[in-house]
Amino acid sequence: MLNVSKIIEVFISLQIIIISTFIPVFFYIPFTNKLIGSFEMPITWQLPSIVIITLIFTGKIVIKAFSIYLIIGLFFIPVFDQGGSLGYLLTPNFGYLLGMYPLIKIIDILNKRKQMIKYYDLLKYGILGICSMHLIGIIYNCILFLNYKQSEILLYNISKYSLGKLGYHLLMLTPITVLFKIFNKNRYQR
Repeated sequence: MLNVSKIIEVFISLQIIIISTFIPVFFYIPFTNKLIGSFEMPITWQLPSIVIITLIFTGKIVIKAFSIYLIIGLFFIPVFDQGGSLGYLLTPNFGYLLGMYPLIKIIDILNKRKQMIKYYDLLKYGILGICSMHLIGIIYNCILFLNYKQSEILLYNISKYSLGKLGYHLLMLTPITVLFKIFNKNRYQR
């Protein structure tokens, strides 16, 4: 049974997951003529947020929060990036949502060690977790392909949802390590 502090951690994690789903990633790039250009990546802050809250809390807490998120999105309100309901099970996006489970488990391996997390380890486990998430998404798309038998849809989905976003997801490990640097110092100074 969960105690009150664990329930609060689950609800905080759930709120972060839901809110970060709807926030796109923007970068502002200053130009030489004093103009600022914005660059929008085709991803949201959900994956970086899940990595960060897994490092802050435990994997068990984040898995519970993510499971509640999936239940809410499938049965109650459309909290996913492109909607919700049981029909979302037939979209290629759902495979990548299922891929968050191994991502959380892999990142949680860093938490289980009782030593300071090194940046190299965070990058290594982050890359492994993101690649496993994309692998689950590709496998899910292949299962959808077996039902629909349209190879162009399979290739389109893999190029749009995996190949098109994998580099951006890996690039987002850089700000995660910068943010975690602050947390990591405070975590082990006590």
